[in-house]
Amino acid sequence: MSRHELHAPETPATRFLRQHGVAYSNHPYEYEEHGGTRVSARELNVDEHAVVKTLVMEDEKGSPLIVLMHGDRKVSTKELARQIGRKHVEPCKPEVANRHTGFLIGGTSPFGTKKRMPVFMEKTILDLPLVYINGGRRGFLVGVHPHDILRVLQPQMVQAGQ
Repeated sequence: MSRHELHAPETPATRFLRQHGVAYSNHPYEYEEHGGTRVSARELNVDEHAVVKTLVMEDEKGSPLIVLMHGDRKVSTKELARQIGRKHVEPCKPEVANRHTGFLIGGTSPFGTKKRMPVFMEKTILDLPLVYINGGRRGFLVGVHPHDILRVLQPQMVQAGQ
């Protein structure tokens, strides 16, 4: 066990995971501003495809939603909107995302958000045995089984990655 593992932070996300009986591993790393999943994958020595980013977006009415996507893929907002029956979907401004989730950009987790929002997950994430997803703080990922994400967040499955 690394020195960092002993000091993994307690966050709303880790409390949510514990309350819902989700087994997870702690993976703190050195956060880099604007480094994204490329940096976290490098720091944890894992494939960027297994690092899942949590994106806060909004539809044409300004209603927030969360999209879970592979770290090495982008979301086709046009395809996402079509699949979920919205006219338009776009990323939220950082301060709006923070207000909805209670997390800072770079530390946004889909677990333990301030406001309950619909979650959409790229279907192929379920093909992975383990994923690394933000644990609610910059520089902190948790390792979870994708089927546990399915169980506790009940996301709608989409195919909007490119």
